[in-house]
Amino acid sequence: MVNEPSVDDLVRKLGTPEEPISRYELCVVAAKRTRQIIEQMQSTGTTELPGKQKEIVLACKEIMSGRVKSVKD
Repeated sequence: MVNEPSVDDLVRKLGTPEEPISRYELCVVAAKRTRQIIEQMQSTGTTELPGKQKEIVLACKEIMSGRVKSVKD
């Protein structure tokens, strides 16, 4: 379970006051980024992330830092 950053903080970070996102959309964005991280790890032969953190935690931290955005099709 991800405690930090909180789900509410992540929702606010991905959305805007004019166009807020749903928790479902947050879940989709985080899952997609997590799959990308896992694929990158497999292609480079990496077995662990720094600090033994989980891929989903890294994805959430990237969302919070602004490296990952939600793009509407």
